Amino acid sequence: MKHEIACAWTGGMAFEAEVNGHRVMMDADAEFGGADSGPRPKPLLLAALAGCSGMDVVSLLRKMREPLSWFDMRVEGELSEEHPKRYTEMTIVYRFKSADGLDPEKVEKAVALSQEKYCGVSATLRDSVRLAWRVEYL
Repeated sequence: MKHEIACAWTGGMAFEAEVNGHRVMMDADAEFGGADSGPRPKPLLLAALAGCSGMDVVSLLRKMREPLSWFDMRVEGELSEEHPKRYTEMTIVYRFKSADGLDPEKVEKAVALSQEKYCGVSATLRDSVRLAWRVEYL
C-alpha cells in the first residue's frame, strides 16, 4: 500500500496539503517570513504520533472493556540545536481520569502495545528519535 498527499505552495511561506480529502495549512511565523496561517510542519509530527497511538489505545481499551470516558495526550518534542533542526526525543504523556476506575495494568498494556506493536508512526520514528512515554491519572 502506498500513501500520497498533494502539497501546494500558496504564497509567502505557506503550503496547503490535502490529506485523505482534508486540507491542512502549514506556515511559518513572521520571524521566518510567514503569516502564521497554520501550524509548522515539525509539530505536525507530534500530532501524528499522538493521533496514531491514541487511536490504538482507545481501540485496545474498548476491546478490554475498560470504562473510558475521557483521555488526552501531551507530546513534547526536543529539537537539536544545530541544523537540520530535528527532533531528537519525543515524550508522550497519556492522561486518563482517575474517576473512571480504569485498571492501571490494562492501561499500561494498551499503551505498551500501541508503542511497541501497532502504532505505525512510532515505528517510523523509532530509529531516528528517542521515544518515551508515561501514563498519568488526573
